[in-house]
Amino acid sequence: MIKEHYLRNYLSELPDFVFTYIEEYYNGESINTQLGYSLDIRVFLNYLREYKFTNIKKNEDFTTSDMDAVTPSDLIRFKAYLREYETTYFSPYGKKIKRICRNSPFGINRKLSAVRGMFIYLYKTEEISQNVTDKVDFAKLHQKIKKPLTTQETLRLIDVIHNGEKYFTGRNLTEYKNKKLRDIAIFTTYLGTGIRVSELANLRVTDVDFQTESFIVTRKGGDQQEIFMPVQVNNAIADYLDSFDPPRDAGPLFLGRGGRALTTAAIEKMLKNYCLAVGITHPDKTRPHALRRTFACRLLEDGVDIKMVAELLGHKNIEVTHRYYAQYSSQKRREVMHNLDVLHEHDGKKLTDE
Repeated sequence: MIKEHYLRNYLSELPDFVFTYIEEYYNGESINTQLGYSLDIRVFLNYLREYKFTNIKKNEDFTTSDMDAVTPSDLIRFKAYLREYETTYFSPYGKKIKRICRNSPFGINRKLSAVRGMFIYLYKTEEISQNVTDKVDFAKLHQKIKKPLTTQETLRLIDVIHNGEKYFTGRNLTEYKNKKLRDIAIFTTYLGTGIRVSELANLRVTDVDFQTESFIVTRKGGDQQEIFMPVQVNNAIADYLDSFDPPRDAGPLFLGRGGRALTTAAIEKMLKNYCLAVGITHPDKTRPHALRRTFACRLLEDGVDIKMVAELLGHKNIEVTHRYYAQYSSQKRREVMHNLDVLHEHDGKKLTDE
C-alpha cells in the first residue's frame, strides 16, 4: 500500500500522457516496475526542463507536442547527462537537499528503455509524428558472468536448512525451529522449480494443487503458468501446510511475522543468513537469484534442451536463457581444462626436452 501511494503521488506530478502510458503498458506488472519507470521518465522530463524547455516550470505541464519536438541530439545529450547529474528534493521537514546521481551503463539503459517505451506508445497512438528514440543507441554493457552454487555449496545449504540444530544456538536456534518447515518448503521450492523470488513470495495456498502436483505462478507481465512440482517440493509444501492447526485453505502460502505474506526482502535476508552459516559468502551466491541460476544450470547439465529450460524459467526471450547457458558452459570449460593432461603424464608419454 505504501508503494502504491508513492506511485500515485509520482504519477500525479507527471503529464497525463505518461500516466496513461504507465497504466496501459504496465498493467499487470508489479508496483516496483511501474514505480521504476515513472521515476525514470521523471528524470528525463527534469532534464528537458533544464536544458531544452526552460519555459516549462512543472513536469505535469508537458504536452505530446513537446515530445514531438525532441530531437535525436537531445536524446544523445540526455544519455551523456545520465552518467552524472544533480538532483534536488525536499526532506519530510521541508529542507532542500541536493544529491549527485551517477548511473552505470545498466542504469543508463534502463532509463533510456523507459523513455523509448513512452515514445513508442505515443507514436503508436498517433500522439507524435515520429519515434526519434530509434536513432539513439543504448550504452554498451559488459556482461558479467554470475556463478551458480557449486554442488558442494548446494549440499551445504540444504544441510543447514534441514539440520539447523547443528549450526545455530540460543535465540537463533529457537527462531530456526519455529520456522523450520516453512523455510524448508521455501528453499526446496526455489531449488526445485527455479521461480523468481517475487513469484515465490506471491504464491497463495489456493495456487497449490496436490492432486496434479503443481502450482500456478503469476509470471512477470501478469501471465500465469502451471509449474509441476518435483516430489521433494510437493512433500515439503504439504508438510509445511500440515503444521497449521486449524488447516489453512486460503491466504498467502508463505507467512512472515504477524501472519502477513512473506516479503521478498525477508526471503533474501533468510537466504543470506543460511549461506553465511555454512561459509557461503560470495555476494552473487547469497542472493535468491543464485538458486534460480543453480536450477537452470543443473537442467542444462542434465541435458535438458535450452528451449525447455527457457519455458520452465518463464523466459519469453530465449536470449535471456543463453546467459545461464554461458554460466553452465563456463563450468564445463573449467572441467575440460582441469582434466587436460598437458604433459601426457597419465599415458606414459611424458614430454621431455629433445
